[in-house]
Amino acid sequence: MKRKLPLVVLLVLLGGILQAQRPNIVLIISDDHAFQAISAYGNKQIQTPGIDRLAKEGALFSNAYVTNSLCGPSRAAILTGTYSHVNGFKDNVNFNFNFNQGSFAKVLQGAGYQTAWIGKMHLGDSIPQGLDYYSILPGQGQYYNPDFIQTGNKTRRYNGYVTDVITDVAENWLEHRDASKPFCLVIGHKATHRTWMPALEDLGRYDNINFTLPEDFYDDYCTRKAAAVQDMTIAKTMRMMHDLKIYEPGDSLAIENSVKRMTKEQQQKWFAYYAKVKADLDAKAPKGKALTEWKYQRYMKDYLATAASLDRNISKTLDYLDKSGLSKNTLVIYMSDQGFYMGEHGWFDKRFMYEESFRTPMVMRYPGVIRPGRVISDYVMNIDLAPTFVEMAGARVPERMQGISFLPLLKNKKYASRNALYYHYYENGEHSVSPHFGIKTKRYKLIRFYDKVESWELFDLQQDPHELKNRYDDPKMAAIVATLKKQLLEQIRHYKDTDAAVIFNKAL
Repeated sequence: MKRKLPLVVLLVLLGGILQAQRPNIVLIISDDHAFQAISAYGNKQIQTPGIDRLAKEGALFSNAYVTNSLCGPSRAAILTGTYSHVNGFKDNVNFNFNFNQGSFAKVLQGAGYQTAWIGKMHLGDSIPQGLDYYSILPGQGQYYNPDFIQTGNKTRRYNGYVTDVITDVAENWLEHRDASKPFCLVIGHKATHRTWMPALEDLGRYDNINFTLPEDFYDDYCTRKAAAVQDMTIAKTMRMMHDLKIYEPGDSLAIENSVKRMTKEQQQKWFAYYAKVKADLDAKAPKGKALTEWKYQRYMKDYLATAASLDRNISKTLDYLDKSGLSKNTLVIYMSDQGFYMGEHGWFDKRFMYEESFRTPMVMRYPGVIRPGRVISDYVMNIDLAPTFVEMAGARVPERMQGISFLPLLKNKKYASRNALYYHYYENGEHSVSPHFGIKTKRYKLIRFYDKVESWELFDLQQDPHELKNRYDDPKMAAIVATLKKQLLEQIRHYKDTDAAVIFNKAL
């Protein structure tokens, strides 16, 4: 006769099985990494095998977007699953995130997950909550020999290149975590943030490539008031020393902190390389458009060389997960905090609701759930990650979260995809980009600029994918404008954006 197990033992065993079935989560967030700078998204002049590997082994999202294209606000939206007006972190000026509010980290921690954030967080000086462990860069952090603020508010300096260090610290945490619990690990990379400082091994990686100018590189902004007054052009805004590392005699006291904190050996290699760059500039002595295009080439070479280390370290993280056997039950997501301009409209930076900064790269692998090589064209937003993680953990999604879980989409189940996207950018000052909000549908985009510039913009994305011709005042588009304004107001009300509602009503 078989002996029956006591009920308490059965419950413990069942709990263990359910615990094991819940997936681990690894979210890798870069900074300012453009989808145009990834070979999986069609860039044929470079290769990004690490990111491409995630796309091949999982899914590539072709329509992933952000709510507010700025570093800190984007991370706040990801963490809380809410728009900036709800989580309170609207810009990088009024600079401290309120960790007392809800977040996916807190929900997962309460559901039995071990949680950690390693690398760049950029949410101010408050002590993080909802994390069992953190080792984060102060503010923007430094590319070389960076400091980290660790659990208990202790500061530690690591020798090496920041992307490598972040990956090593993350791997060390994975090796020493509580293996009895599922985990959620956020790896926040500093790359590819301005001033685009490559690892020493990547200096000159792309020097033999002449990068193709974007079609709209010489955009004249003639129909767009806000675009005409911005201050983020490669021609005028990009700085010769800080951005392009053209060092003149006497510049040693003004160089970036990341260079100052280098060892003598690191500095020797650094200055030796950029001395060659300066020699090239001096020999060519370009003027006018020739100088602008020289600056563009240098920008691309440094930016993409900085991204090369990022991609290499993504591969390293994936290799660790594979070798440790964690991959089978781990969701891995790579994304940027927002998009970035790779010379489109003559720009660098982000902020605008135009596609290059509004849209973000996102790829993910989830073995046994996501079919390899899948391309997902449904609209998703960065606020959708939080409820997705919570649902994966088997917890209840808080009502406060405004995002939509896309777990059913990953499982090929019934999913109510968005038919429109809402955006609101607030910061008024940096790069002279006017605050604005707007709506994007499958074909059209309507934007309301306010404060610095008062104007409406309408684009037919089917006929004008580069968003060069504002058709708001075109009589032929009057009916479209009326429909979009109605839809925009519906989005404003849905997300309870009261500030936008006031501005919208004044603009009618």
